[in-house]
Amino acid sequence: MAADDPRLGAEPAAPATAEVSGAPTARRIVLGAQLRRLREAADITRADAGYAIRGSDSKISRMELGRVGFKERDVADLLTMYGVTDENQRAFYLDLVRKSNERGWWHRFNDLMPDWFSNFVGLEESASLIQNYELLFVPGLLQTEEYVRAVVSHGQPMHLDDQSERRVQLRLQRQKVLQRQGAPRFWAVVDESVLRRPIGGPAALRRQLDHLLEMTKQPNITLQVVPYAMSGYSAEGPFSMLRFAEPSLPDVVYIEHLSGALYLDRPAEIEVYGRVIDRLAVDAETPDRSRQMLAKFRQDI
Repeated sequence: MAADDPRLGAEPAAPATAEVSGAPTARRIVLGAQLRRLREAADITRADAGYAIRGSDSKISRMELGRVGFKERDVADLLTMYGVTDENQRAFYLDLVRKSNERGWWHRFNDLMPDWFSNFVGLEESASLIQNYELLFVPGLLQTEEYVRAVVSHGQPMHLDDQSERRVQLRLQRQKVLQRQGAPRFWAVVDESVLRRPIGGPAALRRQLDHLLEMTKQPNITLQVVPYAMSGYSAEGPFSMLRFAEPSLPDVVYIEHLSGALYLDRPAEIEVYGRVIDRLAVDAETPDRSRQMLAKFRQDI
């Protein structure tokens, strides 16, 4: 039996008084990580744990990674198997089960979002730092409604149907993450071409640049511009990195493509993208200089 087994009186993996904040997606990951620690402390295999809840080792693996929902009965049975008998501890975990099964605000848009994007929105809601690199578009969290409409409609906003209108509303709702109390820090790096590309037409671009100048006055928002002379050297495609205050949540790199998305969270992968972010910060103009560039681009339109 491991030395930190809660049955020996050591501190539990998550104190009963702890509060896990964030969206349901993040809570599932936190709960899964806690269950894995309890299982390993009790020296129980995934196969044995799966059998105890009428499942398999792959089911336990998915639960511990936070990739599936949780049933209270399953978690209660696992806690018993892992030797967690303290009522306060059990209440903490079972309350986390209920919270992890709550629906986020984006649930009403589920018919528009594939699972891979729904997971990203859930993690975005829980991040303490969002780092974003863009080569083609203004970062989604900083787009004006007019810009969003142009992107969603492929340049024909006057022909938006009801479903496309809901896509616009989804994007605008996501942006509220930067305005709420306890908002994450948002650090965006964009290629200079992004700020010269007239999405929606010159007037729309001018208003978009005005919006960026206004948003970057906020203390939690930083924007840096990679000038043409340094374009393409640090990264070959757009990506986002999400970092979390909750220690049970690993950093996540999100890379979207035409038919899905990749989620990278292995330490070696995170290290690679961490170095890319460091290079981008050096290649890009400083935040102050970037704001000056925004103002000049606006004047030139």
